[in-house]
Amino acid sequence: MRHAVLAIGLTVALAAGSARTAHAQRLCRPTSDSHEAQLLAALAVPLAYGTVEAPAVPVPGAVRVALEVTYLPDVDEVIRTATQCRPGKGPEHTDPLFAFPRPRVMVGLPAGLLVEASWIPPVRLNGVQSHLVGLSVARGFVLGGRGSRLTLRAHSTLGRIRAAITCPDEELENTQSECFEGTRSDDRYHPTTFGAEGVLGWSLGEGRLRPFVGAGLNLLRPRFQVNFTDRFGTLDDTRVEVNLARGALFAGATWTVARGLGLSGEIYGAPGDAVTGRLLVSFALR
Repeated sequence: MRHAVLAIGLTVALAAGSARTAHAQRLCRPTSDSHEAQLLAALAVPLAYGTVEAPAVPVPGAVRVALEVTYLPDVDEVIRTATQCRPGKGPEHTDPLFAFPRPRVMVGLPAGLLVEASWIPPVRLNGVQSHLVGLSVARGFVLGGRGSRLTLRAHSTLGRIRAAITCPDEELENTQSECFEGTRSDDRYHPTTFGAEGVLGWSLGEGRLRPFVGAGLNLLRPRFQVNFTDRFGTLDDTRVEVNLARGALFAGATWTVARGLGLSGEIYGAPGDAVTGRLLVSFALR
């Protein structure tokens, strides 16, 4: 009897272990030339915490608030189709929004330093819930003639985005899709980015219009977590990880509309990945 109980216990333990193994998370690390890597690099472009404004040497204690609106470019269907992690699946749905807002706060410190912070709260918009933080620190320098300024800046984007990227509602009714009759996916995307850039600006006319150009390098550490259950009850929790480095080029201008009120625009892109546009309205509190 004792041996029978032990045998039953061992059988149950092995069965439980097999079940856990069967549902073990699949980790995929695609190569840098895969569609997965190209897609994640393209998605990182509009989410990078760019400068948007012309360089300036901040006054210690100065505080400004701003609202940025960034265009979310469409990604080609070919790039949205996996080649390594989930081959054979149709295109991922990464274009639910046309643009997204990002509030900012800037504080001037001694020695020409400027720190910035941004937070997008976890509020769902068209099925997308973003919970992102942007941080940066910059140092401004006066170069001399024509109001020229140089800014050296380090920045980061942290947080996550939740959306039905793998299997949205429309794909659940598509008989040709692996999503057919499954549950809407609740996927998570972490667009972790660390970057550094240099920005050169100058003044035109009376100094109310200040164009700028810049370049930088972004280290991308995106992580994508699939969360989809098909019609047979099988969970797909594939995790996609890739590490990339991308150059960035940008140009724009800041217009001082009135005292304390500024309007800026910027074209920002990573060669070969994507190009986006940003608008920013800022107001000086002190």
